[in-house]
Amino acid sequence: MSWRWSVLLAAAACTALVVILAKGFGKDPHQVPFMLAGKPAPAFSLQKLDGSGKVTLSELKGHPVVINFWATWCGPCKVEHPVLDWGYRQYGRQAEFLGVVFEDTVENSRAFLKQSPTPFPQLVDPQSQTAVDYGVAGVPETYFIDAQGTIRGKHVGPLSLDALTARIKDLVQPVAQAR
Repeated sequence: MSWRWSVLLAAAACTALVVILAKGFGKDPHQVPFMLAGKPAPAFSLQKLDGSGKVTLSELKGHPVVINFWATWCGPCKVEHPVLDWGYRQYGRQAEFLGVVFEDTVENSRAFLKQSPTPFPQLVDPQSQTAVDYGVAGVPETYFIDAQGTIRGKHVGPLSLDALTARIKDLVQPVAQAR
């Protein structure tokens, strides 16, 4: 191959690389497309971790719901735990809060909650079917469902106080009507 072809080939490869990198700048690499936004939340009926009964999503219709998927083996989940506790104490009259144990044992979850209790129900998802239905890719992930049962959004990663506050305020606002 002549040196001219080598130079042209190298220039084309560099141009392609610059285009690919330019398209990626300004985008959050952790953001995953969320196909359930604006759709009805998948129904579930899950046993409470403390064994005191079940929670069914249909029972919560008429109330906004915050569902957090978490695990004891997840470091960011442990960082987020006090934020959710604060969120419940701050906004528990405006929205129902639920925790769903993801890919963890009941024993580990109970031991963690004994050390770091939470005031809202924690649920067991034995075969992770609810997590699959919601499209959970990893933990922590938090889903925000409005009073009509529609998923208004999700947050991937640990929530901050500001992010949780903004999501709750958005969640309790009525959906704007199309004209």
